[in-house]
Amino acid sequence: MYSFEQLRGFVAVAEELHFGRAAERLNMTQPPLSRMIQKLEREIGVRLFDRDNRGVAITTAGAAFLVEAKRLLALAESAPDLARRISRGSVGTVRIGFTAASAYGVLPGLLDHLSRTVPDIDVDLYEMVTREQIEGLLTHGIDLGLARPPFDPDEFGSRLLRREEMVVAVPTGHPLADLERPLRPEDLQAEPLIMYSTTRARYFYDLVVGIVPVFHENVVHSVSQVLTIVWLVSARRGVAFVPRSTTLLGIDGVEYLPLVTEPRRPVELHLLWPRDSQNPALHAALRALQTLPVED
Repeated sequence: MYSFEQLRGFVAVAEELHFGRAAERLNMTQPPLSRMIQKLEREIGVRLFDRDNRGVAITTAGAAFLVEAKRLLALAESAPDLARRISRGSVGTVRIGFTAASAYGVLPGLLDHLSRTVPDIDVDLYEMVTREQIEGLLTHGIDLGLARPPFDPDEFGSRLLRREEMVVAVPTGHPLADLERPLRPEDLQAEPLIMYSTTRARYFYDLVVGIVPVFHENVVHSVSQVLTIVWLVSARRGVAFVPRSTTLLGIDGVEYLPLVTEPRRPVELHLLWPRDSQNPALHAALRALQTLPVED
């Protein structure tokens, strides 16, 4: 097998087309350079140069080999720097899980921030509900989550990214829109309610039942995704409690009404990561995200 030293010798001769000048460029004498090229030709089984009294000319096979030799040398020279950058986390891949609702507003800003601050880190995106994100983080299927509380602080590091109001989505023209004041829980007790699933959207389910008494007979649908809920509201199937960021969806046939709650901004979204992660790119991304402002 040929060596990188042989490749450097070959490239020097190919570019100079003169063994003497190539040897001087490599800080060596001509005889060992000639022997190096002869050995390289034997090892790869082709003639790389035509030599006669008039000089040196590269063969067709030699010209093709020159392209690959330069590529191999460039890779060899860049490999140590690449390894060091990977070790520092300045290159690599971060896999981010996100809820559908978190994509409205927070995710684009987070991706833009990473692109500016750590541009050589690749980002892979996975849409998941919070429960799926927790499982993915524990098994290291993803590196970061945009998820809802609660979390186990022994397993996960977390940082609050957004705190926002809960509003009421109603079909356009609904009588509640005529009240011209923030809604109170008692305004909604008789309304058909599009509710969150107790298993796949537990965070929002618990949040809603903590705000307003939910009577089973009032629930017309139970689903897990905010987008589905808003589509059902637009179809006049009922009313629903959604985060204020849902207004960014721009779905026709829906109005969003303010709601009196305590606290005023009960909906939280957190950045979440496994404490035992060994991915250097994750730690570089976390350092970059320290300067991402909290939306409050």
